[in-house]
Amino acid sequence: MAGVARYDEIADFYAAGWTDDIDDPASRRLLDLLEPIGGRRVLEIACGHGRISRALARRGAEVVGADISAALIGKAEAAERESPLGIRYVHTDVTAGPAEAGGPHGELRGLGPFDVVVCSFGLSDIDDLDGAVATAAAALRPGGVFACSILHPCFPGGPGVSGSWPGGARYHAEGWWRADGELSSLRRQVGAHHRTLSTYLNTLRRHDLWVEELAEPEPAPEWASERPEAARFPVFLVLRCVKGGVDPRRPPSAGDQGPPPDGDQGPPSADG
Repeated sequence: MAGVARYDEIADFYAAGWTDDIDDPASRRLLDLLEPIGGRRVLEIACGHGRISRALARRGAEVVGADISAALIGKAEAAERESPLGIRYVHTDVTAGPAEAGGPHGELRGLGPFDVVVCSFGLSDIDDLDGAVATAAAALRPGGVFACSILHPCFPGGPGVSGSWPGGARYHAEGWWRADGELSSLRRQVGAHHRTLSTYLNTLRRHDLWVEELAEPEPAPEWASERPEAARFPVFLVLRCVKGGVDPRRPPSAGDQGPPPDGDQGPPSADG
């Protein structure tokens, strides 16, 4: 993950800024795309201090949260001890894959398969996008759901961000950037990866995760009033994918051919 040490260093700042009140449109939309969630087994990768994991558990899910930041996992576990919701947290590198990912707090090995894997903005932070998506896909049962929210790859997030994209404001120049706005901004503190939309979608496809639905939530009114220029375009992108969707380029199997067209009854029988 980009800046693991930085997330450890700003764990207090991060947890204070992202409370259990799910009041931002991107997180609300992400949770809504997972309904009905009650009784489902859920893995949250890059779970941070457990904000989304707790929201899912309160909606009735059985949740495992995984993150590479020891400080953030420590905060998640402290919240679980204070108000138990049955969440298990794993301190691990999710890009290593479920068979290898392990750490001092346990391993992902043997905890799946899951009905749902969710990632709230983590794919914008993680260096190894392919490794993280591979872990998500491997942890899912066939037909399971992967849902994620990311910084919208097609538009800069506001003043001070576009100039910090790799190559200035050039969309196709992928790489790590840091916002040059106010210090209270998370992306000023830890930065993020800019990747093209095609990079995200093709990575999902390579791991048999097919987009079912996507959303571009509008920013909250108070945020838009403070940053009118940034509010002109969508800042966030939320995707819901299914494992094992149908590739439209894949030839249908014999069982999928369907009946012959009208007037074509197939080859004649032996007696007629």
